[in-house]
Amino acid sequence: MAGRRYGAGAAALCLALLAGCGAPARGGSEERAVQQLLDVRARALLDRDERAYRGTEEGPAREDPEFGNLAEVPLTSWTYRLTRLESTGSGRARARAELGYRLRGYDRAPLTATRTLDLRRHGGRWYVTGERSAGPARQFWEQGAVDAVRGTRSLVLGVGQSGARLREFARLADAAVPRVTRAWGSGWRQRVVVLVPRSLADMAGLLGADPSAYRGIAAVTTGEVGGTGRAPADRVIVNPEAFGLLGEVGRQVVMTHETTHVATRTRTTASTPLWLSEGFADWAGYRGTGRSAPEAAPELTRAVREGRLPRALPADADFGFGREAGALAEAYEGGWLACRLIAERWGLAELRDVYRAVGAHAGREGAVAAALDSVLGVREGEFTRQWQRYLRQELGGE
Repeated sequence: MAGRRYGAGAAALCLALLAGCGAPARGGSEERAVQQLLDVRARALLDRDERAYRGTEEGPAREDPEFGNLAEVPLTSWTYRLTRLESTGSGRARARAELGYRLRGYDRAPLTATRTLDLRRHGGRWYVTGERSAGPARQFWEQGAVDAVRGTRSLVLGVGQSGARLREFARLADAAVPRVTRAWGSGWRQRVVVLVPRSLADMAGLLGADPSAYRGIAAVTTGEVGGTGRAPADRVIVNPEAFGLLGEVGRQVVMTHETTHVATRTRTTASTPLWLSEGFADWAGYRGTGRSAPEAAPELTRAVREGRLPRALPADADFGFGREAGALAEAYEGGWLACRLIAERWGLAELRDVYRAVGAHAGREGAVAAALDSVLGVREGEFTRQWQRYLRQELGGE
């Protein structure tokens, strides 16, 4: 997960849906029968055949609104793979299945999520009496009817939002895509999916988290909502409450920042420090806005002018969303200015190359040092000193 927080009065930053028929589950006749039931259910949903879909259900499940909630979502695949089946007595059972789904035109491979299904055997057949997420994170369509707005380079899915507001998000996302391409290059899909839930609480529900952890966060980028972590696609998830407090420039910076995470994901690895991934996303977001360094980095400006020059580039721990807002902002601002320094002093191509070289390193240890040396011809310690001098120069310390 990646994101960016903006300070009070400026911006509160950052920080995702999808899916034929699965292969029969291995096991006995009951497992095969349940897998067949799930295959029928998946095909009915994908074909928008409500009669066939309701034919797989019994009792309370027939009143579940999820089929209708998904009506506008452009699905190109939807599958269940039974992974566990256990009897709960009296002709009843509970199944655990891996749901895979894809959005048409946006996902190269299925996203996955674990689902729990309550079952009842009746008249020699199994029926679904309930279906829900297996973990704390909910799926978007579980929160209400999903409205879809298609931009030229974006798909915006919203719950409880007006069409006008969703079109505004599509406008911001469509503008973000070419900005990101100019910063990162064309080697990504150049499309983005944006989820706009009803509230902060619903945003946190998609992430399986406490809402307080995201109160000041305008948006996050995550590869998968409630899934496996082996993400084949990314989603930008908006906190409508914090996002709504931003001005026009702030909204565009946030959307461009998050879209940058979508573009750079395949080159962002365990070797990539957060100062580089978040700093590059901020650099892409602020690029071309005309904002000066003190305007875009007020917390770090204050620190430098008070004589509190950072001793080192921000550590990963400095980016924790639970940190005090001012300290968190300083970490983002420091990463941004480090990337800005590279772009100005060495060039845009070199900034991209540093990012890619760090991500390609065998491990975290030595990754930054090796990339700085091979791409920029500078040792890590010397780069840190140049960054400190740059902070003093740009933020008014000298």
